[in-house]
Amino acid sequence: MAASDDDALQVLSGDDQDDGAYSSDFEEEEADSGEEEADLDEEEGDFDDEDEEDEDSDEEDGAADGNVEANDSANHEEIREALLDYIGNGNAGADGDEESDDREAADESDSSEDEAPPRNTVGEIPLEFYKDEEHIGYDRAGRKLKKQARKDQLDSFLDRSDDPKDWHKVYDEYNDEYVELTKEEMGMISRIRQGKLPHAEVDAYQPYVDWFDWDGKGHPLSNAPEPKRRFIPSKWEAKKVVKLVRALRKGWIKLDKPKEKPRFYLMWGDDLKVNEKTANGLAYIPAPKAKLPGHEESYNPPVEYIPSEEEINSYQLMYEEDRPKFIPKKFDSLRHVPAYAEFIKEIFERCLDLYLCPRTRKKRLNIDPDSLLPKLPKPKDLQPYPTTCFLEYKGHTGAVSSISADPTGEWLLSGSRDGTVRVWEVQTGRCKKVWDMGGSVFCVAWNPNPALPVVAIAVSNDVVLLDPEVGDEEVQLNIAKLLAVQPSTSEPTENTPLIGWKRHDKLRGIQLSHQQNVVRVSWHNKGDYFVSVSPDGNNRAVLVHQLSKQQSQNPFRKHHGRVADVLFHPARPFMFVATKMHVRVYNLAKQELSKKLITGLQEISSMALHSGGDNLILGSKGAKLCWFDMDLSVKPYKTIKNHKEDINAVAFHKSYPLFASCSDDLSTHVFHGMVYSDLMQNPLIVPLKILHGHQKGERSPSGSSMLQSYPATSPGVSDIKFHPTQPWLFTAGADSVIKLFCN
Repeated sequence: MAASDDDALQVLSGDDQDDGAYSSDFEEEEADSGEEEADLDEEEGDFDDEDEEDEDSDEEDGAADGNVEANDSANHEEIREALLDYIGNGNAGADGDEESDDREAADESDSSEDEAPPRNTVGEIPLEFYKDEEHIGYDRAGRKLKKQARKDQLDSFLDRSDDPKDWHKVYDEYNDEYVELTKEEMGMISRIRQGKLPHAEVDAYQPYVDWFDWDGKGHPLSNAPEPKRRFIPSKWEAKKVVKLVRALRKGWIKLDKPKEKPRFYLMWGDDLKVNEKTANGLAYIPAPKAKLPGHEESYNPPVEYIPSEEEINSYQLMYEEDRPKFIPKKFDSLRHVPAYAEFIKEIFERCLDLYLCPRTRKKRLNIDPDSLLPKLPKPKDLQPYPTTCFLEYKGHTGAVSSISADPTGEWLLSGSRDGTVRVWEVQTGRCKKVWDMGGSVFCVAWNPNPALPVVAIAVSNDVVLLDPEVGDEEVQLNIAKLLAVQPSTSEPTENTPLIGWKRHDKLRGIQLSHQQNVVRVSWHNKGDYFVSVSPDGNNRAVLVHQLSKQQSQNPFRKHHGRVADVLFHPARPFMFVATKMHVRVYNLAKQELSKKLITGLQEISSMALHSGGDNLILGSKGAKLCWFDMDLSVKPYKTIKNHKEDINAVAFHKSYPLFASCSDDLSTHVFHGMVYSDLMQNPLIVPLKILHGHQKGERSPSGSSMLQSYPATSPGVSDIKFHPTQPWLFTAGADSVIKLFCN
């Protein structure tokens, strides 16, 4: 009972320390007790000197405590007697004895949880639940454990300064008390901090004891060492795992998913089950059930179902297919009903229908036709694009076969079957210059280099290079030097005649004579090279000419079909050669075939290349237009049949996402063609406007001779070109009129 009295005295006198103050001033106390900790870390398990110091300090503390007890003995005795009266020592009886024994056991026990159970029996309940309560839990007898009185920081600091063993104490929050560590526990902490085993008596490296008795047992089945393959992963198992993973990813192996039970089901089963399959895997389609008898077929039907005599007579006037097959009658009892005369016949007909009539399942899909159409942006959101005829250029007397705009957009070049080539001012429609070429003009092309305003004109068998005289004096001098014929150093032979670069005295230009008619002329983007196309020239159908050196070369020995058009790539050394049904892309640097585009068209008539160089459009004689995305495939990305007659020309705009096509049906179709830099996004093609305005002309038959043929003249719109900088479109027709369409 003395131990319990001491505890009660401590509770009432407030000798215990405040854990909050203890935790806040713990760092300052560590500095005071640092010397003792250093000695403990340096000398492992050596506590003899420390024990002597502890005994001396205990004697001093005991003497001090004795003096305190001697001075306050009277007060302690009074407090103890009052405490005993409060607890009820006389009334408790045996319970009081048990409680005193428990308190003595609790005071005598150390911090080991194995030797004495904790006083607090709340278990795993968080202590936060008792934060606002006056007690911290319950003991074994169910009595509340009062919380200790809290001291302020100053009193706690003074108590720790007076107690030399304060750094050996640990606050037990669970039982709300301070526990003093023993020498053994301090030694375990020191060994753990040094990375050793907690118990010094444990030997981690004791010798191995072989528990098996080998004497007289012979040897095992094999003395061979364990093979290496038993300690490394199996490569065959790894290959098998890779195959299984690949099969799972590609869907070859499908895991069985648990079938979800339907939430709703028919209570009496489904009478129209069509999902069941027969043994051969075909879906089972049940036969239609016969109509069940109703009120009319009853032997005692209601009065309203029985027809009158007038109604029965009216049945005789009906057609046989409209006449009711069964007329209800009324009988007094079921045994008076006669046998149905048509019963056997109807059963036989039904069996015959089930046997002979095939039954098929027709799946009907309710699809809105508008949902099948692609969602395209509105044309108003894709402006600007040409919509209205703004200006007409009149002056030619024959069908205009070809037009071309200069790179600045100020001048327009046109060639006609009347044998003249005209230079027009775009803004005013004024004709600045007229050349009489002396024959039908098939094609005209303006040099795309603004510093070299030179035009190339295809007239019969010749290609004529002329100065349009649209630049300043310095440019005129440069063009005059460029068009001066240089003397040829090589002599032509009889077997291989060369293209002659001759001076055209009448027109003051250069004339290149070919063996056959030249129907196409196309410039390179830099303006030094141009190519001429003679479809009937056989192995000399395509010739490449260099203006600066005045030289011509034949890059191809053989052509796979009749050549229709040739274009240069705008940035790379590629050349596009269009024959009747295919387009071949040649790499001029490597001198090899790079790609072959399969068009599927009846006959290619024209070709245009996007400014990026990766998209191509083709016009054909079968009124079809093909868009090729050469990064995607060698087959057409889109095939559009928008015209009713043959397509004569197609064109791309250099800066705006526009392209157009013209046809013999007197119409010009303008499209929005957006090419994205993202290779994962396909080009966007949207039809914008159909332009009209040209009159029907007469188709001139194609002329021919023993050596060459003349192309026929289109009766509709023969050629189109976009303005270099503005969203404008030039159209040339067989009615000898050139039109400018603006936005």
